Amino acid sequence: MIPSVLPTYNRAPLSFVKGEGAWLIEADGRRFLDLGAGIAVNALGHAHPALVAALTEQAGALWHTSNLYQIPKQQELADKLVAETFADTAFFCNSGTEACELAVKMCRKYFHDKGQPERTDIIAFQGSFHGRSSAGIAAAGSEKMTKGFGPLLPGFKHVPFGDHDALHAAIDENTAAILLEPVLGEGGIKPVPDQCLKGLRDLCDEKGILLIFDEVQCGMGRTGKLFAHEWSGATPDIMMVAKGIGGGFPLGAVLATEEAARGMTAGTHGSTYGGNPLGCAVGCAVMDIVADAGFLHEVNRKAGLFRQKLEGLVAAHPEVFKGVRGSGLMLGLECVATNTDVVAAGYDAEVTVVPAAENVVRLLPPLIISDDEIGEAVARLDKAATAVKTALAEA
Repeated sequence: MIPSVLPTYNRAPLSFVKGEGAWLIEADGRRFLDLGAGIAVNALGHAHPALVAALTEQAGALWHTSNLYQIPKQQELADKLVAETFADTAFFCNSGTEACELAVKMCRKYFHDKGQPERTDIIAFQGSFHGRSSAGIAAAGSEKMTKGFGPLLPGFKHVPFGDHDALHAAIDENTAAILLEPVLGEGGIKPVPDQCLKGLRDLCDEKGILLIFDEVQCGMGRTGKLFAHEWSGATPDIMMVAKGIGGGFPLGAVLATEEAARGMTAGTHGSTYGGNPLGCAVGCAVMDIVADAGFLHEVNRKAGLFRQKLEGLVAAHPEVFKGVRGSGLMLGLECVATNTDVVAAGYDAEVTVVPAAENVVRLLPPLIISDDEIGEAVARLDKAATAVKTALAEA
């Protein structure tokens, strides 16, 4: 008999009932250091007082009205995002998947309204991840994600990650945009080099096509800048945002230049819940903290400390790990052992990490993690690695 919750997840045997900062507390009382942060969602950890206050205050005033009416908190959050980014305008939704849907619609509508309706193709990269909607799985092109869900949404081309010749060859008179994550998340914590992001911007300008960045996982301070592409100085025309922007409350956004968004007029897109008072109140509180230069400086400092300690961990366990990759507090441990074995051993050591492609374990701690907690996290990862090494020796 099928369970009452559709069994689409392979869940760990853990039931967390409370969170405090960088810690998760299991129903049986065990305390886990959270190096997953809800897959880069809990940017400010669990039960952050500023977020709790913002949500509680708004909940006591007004939850939802729909986008039939003006929403003051939505306007406030849009103003904050526009002031801090390349963008001229923002649309609010509930998730990164929904952000992907709008990004696809926006770039195609742009060319339709310019009198170039043939420009519908979007070039994406193998190993990427853009959500699990029809547009998202078509954009990623992974056989694992698309099998059984055909026919796929047409209009996507896929080129190997880092293959400049293939990218140039894929552009033709039907190309509308290039879509990529500045740091691949699900794909294995792979930063795109700054010079490549600059080159993509130049290429899109040369060819008259749009550049779309998916910063759902790598944005909102995760790499030590508010958004990861800022390290390169290259800006997109359209950007997808979610996860950390709500600090745990479901919230997403699409940011765009005035030019790229010009086709999205009244009636072309909408969302019943998107940008509601609750979500935007929390989003404003997140922005007030994460966009602060001092806060981002601390993210970078802690990222350097964490990486240094992880390099020592790798050196101590060559049978388990072979390297560290990533940017800021979006780090990956490249594994020699099976990454899911490391994740499972982490549960036994009371530390949560997240698997990714290319046999990588993702480390996505809350950005507010302390120096002492970083030390404790590495100690628990050391314990997990020792258990994996012992199991390999006994196999």
